[in-house]
Amino acid sequence: MHHYKEINILKKSNLITMFFVSVILIFMTSCAKRPPESNPEARLTYDEANDPLEPMNRQIFAFNMMFDEAIVEPTARLYRMWGPPDIRDGISNFVNNWQEPVTFANDILQAEPKRAQNSFSRFLINSTFGLLGVFDTAANWGLDPHDEDFGQSFAVWGIPEGPFIMLPLLGPSNARDFSGFMVDFFYDPVSLWLNHKNWTYVRYGRLALRGLIYREENLETLDDLSNSSTDFYATLRSGYRQLRLYEINNGDLDTSQEDDLFDEEFDDFDDEFQF
Repeated sequence: MHHYKEINILKKSNLITMFFVSVILIFMTSCAKRPPESNPEARLTYDEANDPLEPMNRQIFAFNMMFDEAIVEPTARLYRMWGPPDIRDGISNFVNNWQEPVTFANDILQAEPKRAQNSFSRFLINSTFGLLGVFDTAANWGLDPHDEDFGQSFAVWGIPEGPFIMLPLLGPSNARDFSGFMVDFFYDPVSLWLNHKNWTYVRYGRLALRGLIYREENLETLDDLSNSSTDFYATLRSGYRQLRLYEINNGDLDTSQEDDLFDEEFDDFDDEFQF
């Protein structure tokens, strides 16, 4: 009876998740109406921003900034202050290693066999010789890491990005990437295993730890952008889109693509998002 209830709960959770993803995918095709051709400047601005939900997004951004200033940033600074660099590197390696199954799955979905082999080899090597990923032994052996997610797979399949979305706590995204995030979060092999063990708190703990690591690693970058930008929200929106374009193309991004995507207003900040 106990296992029967667990199966029912899992099925309901899966159905809710798939319904939610479906709603987001439908929403991707229903953006706000573009300005008329009689107003070309407004139309061009609208297209470049791709942000029909901007008033709501800015309110969410303001909440995120307050939450960051009150909790996330101070925690990240304490983490850097009290965590020796080698320990922080080990924690980062460990967390990244358990993202390799997600990367491997999306390499397969994107028909990238060589990159899939790299991801599989990295996970195998680091999970054994690297002591469950604490040490990035694979990188020392010439197998450099790369990241793939379901949002990138959607892009490779030709699904449009949809409107820009500022998510509570999670930050910049778009309809396509948020849908991909939901798939990765609930259906990657590690999450499924944690769900099977009924260790839901570990799943959410992984997400929080990844956020803390990212915030600590980008303390200076975000500070510089915040201090230099006349509109931090617009700068992050621009930077996020540039970063995702870079990731979707696996780093093969020509100048014309960047020029077509970003306004001159953000030229001073492009270098902050180059990899």
